[in-house]
Amino acid sequence: MKRQRGLIIFPGALGDLLCLLPAMHVLQQRYPTIEFEVMARPELARFAERRMGIVAGHSIDRREVASLFSEPGNEPQLTTQFFANFDSIDCFFASDNERFRSSLRRAARGEVRFYPFRPAGEGHVAECYLRAIGADTRSLNNFIELTAEDQHLAEQRLSSVGLEPHNFVLVFPGSGSARKNWPAQNFVQLAEWIEPLIRVLVVLGPAESRLAPLFEQSVSIASNIELGELAAIAHLARCFVGNDSGVSHLAAAAGAPGVVIFGPTDPERWRPLGEIKTIRNERLETLPLNQVWAEMAALIAVGHRENA
Repeated sequence: MKRQRGLIIFPGALGDLLCLLPAMHVLQQRYPTIEFEVMARPELARFAERRMGIVAGHSIDRREVASLFSEPGNEPQLTTQFFANFDSIDCFFASDNERFRSSLRRAARGEVRFYPFRPAGEGHVAECYLRAIGADTRSLNNFIELTAEDQHLAEQRLSSVGLEPHNFVLVFPGSGSARKNWPAQNFVQLAEWIEPLIRVLVVLGPAESRLAPLFEQSVSIASNIELGELAAIAHLARCFVGNDSGVSHLAAAAGAPGVVIFGPTDPERWRPLGEIKTIRNERLETLPLNQVWAEMAALIAVGHRENA
């Protein structure tokens, strides 16, 4: 039987995409003859390939997408040629823009289904995405698959800083918004308390590079890691601690247990799916270090017994 091509269009960040993942898995099961591709932010499109049941990724910044906002009927031939390649399109982008909707329907060869990027309703946003596509909200399957290259790079990275699989803790002190960050100095102190029990690896993204001097005297640091490698590192970690961030969602989707700190956002709606303990304090600067330490110490102890 000839395989068909499907396209999922999604504009969100890493955490958003991982909250969509249960709905993506349902779509893949619902349409078994379709091989799904994803159109997303460039780094997420690359990451989704082979790890989310996705066979190919495309940048949402392509000019073919921008042209869909032009006057109806004026879509360039390249736009029609691109979207006509797909037998079905599931679009979570610009669903409230009638010009975009009509242009995409005109350019597409097959069925086009539109859903809101931020679906309304109670509960976790992953449940809202499932309801939007008409699926059972109990299907919260957010697993990601790791490639052999991901695992090889992770093992190399750990070896380079003297860390052993399942015998280290990941610390994520950043996020996409400063208002969601527990004070960096608290993460420094927490890492120093953890280090005598088990080694610590602090992961810093581009926005957190300035924090490196705070940590480098006492713990190992890794910077600017590709998402696939980071997922594999998380899979090999005893556990992790971090803010409400995309990398916390990534670590949870890779199977790592962890503690995630929430401030202004609601963990009932935005928590990472998996073996996650959440702590919320709307004024993050007042969240006591001892409260986070107690949760981490318990998690480390459980992990130690399981790996003994």
